[in-house]
Amino acid sequence: MSAPRTAVLQVINAPGPTGTRFAILALALGGFGVGTTEFASMGLLPFIAEDFGASIPALAHSISLYALGVVVGAPLITTLTSRVERKTLLLGLMAAFTVGNALSAAAPTLDWLYVARFLSGLPHGAYFGVAAVVASSLVPRERRGTAVARVALGLTVANIAGVPLAAALGGALGWRSGYGLVVLIGLLTVAALAAFVPKTRQGGGVSVAQEIRALGRPQVTLTLIAGTVGFGGMFAVYTFISPTLTELTGLSISAVPWVLAVFGVGMTLGSLLVGPLVDRSIEKTVLGAGAVSAVALVFFGLFAQWAVAAVLGVLWIGVMGSVFTTSLQMRLLREAKDAPSLTAAMNHAAFNLANAMGAFLGGAVISAGWGYRAPAWVGVGLALAGLLILAYAVRMQRSGAAPARTPARAVSSWPARTFGTLVVLLPETAPPGPAPASSSRTASWSELVPQ
Repeated sequence: MSAPRTAVLQVINAPGPTGTRFAILALALGGFGVGTTEFASMGLLPFIAEDFGASIPALAHSISLYALGVVVGAPLITTLTSRVERKTLLLGLMAAFTVGNALSAAAPTLDWLYVARFLSGLPHGAYFGVAAVVASSLVPRERRGTAVARVALGLTVANIAGVPLAAALGGALGWRSGYGLVVLIGLLTVAALAAFVPKTRQGGGVSVAQEIRALGRPQVTLTLIAGTVGFGGMFAVYTFISPTLTELTGLSISAVPWVLAVFGVGMTLGSLLVGPLVDRSIEKTVLGAGAVSAVALVFFGLFAQWAVAAVLGVLWIGVMGSVFTTSLQMRLLREAKDAPSLTAAMNHAAFNLANAMGAFLGGAVISAGWGYRAPAWVGVGLALAGLLILAYAVRMQRSGAAPARTPARAVSSWPARTFGTLVVLLPETAPPGPAPASSSRTASWSELVPQ
């Protein structure tokens, strides 16, 4: 059996320790901007609706279209730019991201805003994948997990600080200022990437067709469908969290940013809980998370009219959303470990398709006159449907001829690390040795065909 081929990423004129820290900070800043714009619209919906004289459900289409942009852009950009130099690609992705958000801030009509949100979503998935690879190539093998964790920290901080800040700006200065904040972050990121991230050379590779074939396996397909359906339940509620809190719970609009920060805290807590759980059992964790997510949505649907219960419900939904998505990603990467590059892109696509579906269905029940409690019941239905799909996949796997694979941590040649809702396959580890006497550093990224 032939040895695995690997994609080799060589950093040209590798920076010293200080330069490396600034490069990773620049990559994390981009993650902060992407995370902020993805969720900022949820807090800005009432202000946009008032400005355009549109209904909240109609404005929810802007969230669905951003998610569809991710669905289209993640696999498409990943496959079409596989040979583009990584720094150049990062700059291009962040420039496109900034332009899309600038168009959002300047939108004179609702249709303009729809198009701008779609364009803003296109670079989302590809940016996170490329940033993780570059970050890992900047440091020695034994520090790559830490480097990628610091990049992913930008997404976590976005949910705690960036999204609430955008909502607060929207309330104080108008909704355009919320997207203006994202534009500022994008411009700062472009400047930081240009100044601190070194250029790279990449060699080796595997055909796109070979990765696509890996995605056709039943377990991979079922896992993607389960993520699309099950995670849609969270978005059915979170998309309309701002009007729900003001119309149903009775909170003032000034309190919404604080509740959004609570959601971010919940996601962070979930990221701390999920690592040890998936180490013990991916299957039990993902099935348990799906079930408890449905319970959290039931709780919110029943008690959202009381402020304390609503805030606790938002916290609970954030925790379980993080546990569910991360454990589902681990299952997906385990089942398609010979196609991690495209798998990661399709994973982003699946969860953003969940975003689009949850926003659409939640908006539909509100438009039907069922009130702001109704999206929670839509969410319960989606969460249970996703759970059933997962249960079927697990049963099919266990009853098949081939035994269930070991957890991702046990696959020594394909180590995986979890950082919040981001799961990254790390390069194969090797005993630490002296750094080469050279200004470049080479990282062998296990993206391709295993043994």
